[in-house]
Amino acid sequence: MIKKNFYILAIFFSYILVSNSSFSASSKINYPEQNWSFSGLFGTFDKSSAQRGFQVYREVCSGCHGMRLMSYRNLSALGYNENELKALAAQFEVKDGPNDDGEFFTRPGRPSDKFVSPYENENAGRAANGGAYPPDLSLIVKARPDGANYLHALLIGYEEAPKGVKVPDGMYYNKYYSGNLIAMPQPLYEDGVDYFDGTKASEKQMAKDVTAFLAWAAEPEMEERKKLGVIVVLFLFIFSLLAYFSMKQVWAPIKRKI
Repeated sequence: MIKKNFYILAIFFSYILVSNSSFSASSKINYPEQNWSFSGLFGTFDKSSAQRGFQVYREVCSGCHGMRLMSYRNLSALGYNENELKALAAQFEVKDGPNDDGEFFTRPGRPSDKFVSPYENENAGRAANGGAYPPDLSLIVKARPDGANYLHALLIGYEEAPKGVKVPDGMYYNKYYSGNLIAMPQPLYEDGVDYFDGTKASEKQMAKDVTAFLAWAAEPEMEERKKLGVIVVLFLFIFSLLAYFSMKQVWAPIKRKI
């Protein structure tokens, strides 16, 4: 009786696993592969692209999405000098305090400040977006499977819904979003920003640049990590060779006696 019940349970769980696997395979979205400069063992960030991406974030995305883990001074890694960072941070009002009178006050931002959030709190964010809270973008590329390709695809995936597909009010059709219906309206349009370096601001170019910026923001130490990894691998390779030849040298007299 026990053995029979065991077989029944085994068949049941096998069915569940196979069903889930089939569902996952059928619902998986394949995002177009992009040739990212930061991919691979020796990949590095394209600083020019990341700077343009920050411009897209600042002029387009920051109206809804915050980056609470980023400070303005972190942008020095992208090539911004101290005066540029001071001028950039000073464009924002930061709540500070309390002062000597126990009161909070606002002041111009400093490079050491975190990126200013577009909302005072989550409730304010939801109220401004029909109940949906725009996610923080600090780690968005690391938080999604195939993060960079996913984000790039999402930004260029808006299109007219196919015939027969009803899009509710306040929703938009995106062929790369799970379920194809997304609450975020299309953020990028042709010439949506005026790039500082004269690059043509096509929709795909802006999507690629802002993704490069967000990939850097999610892991700014990536280049140093990869360099250290290469050094460690080389060290272990050389150490293994030395250990191997040392072992042969030590055991050679003993083998001759045997």
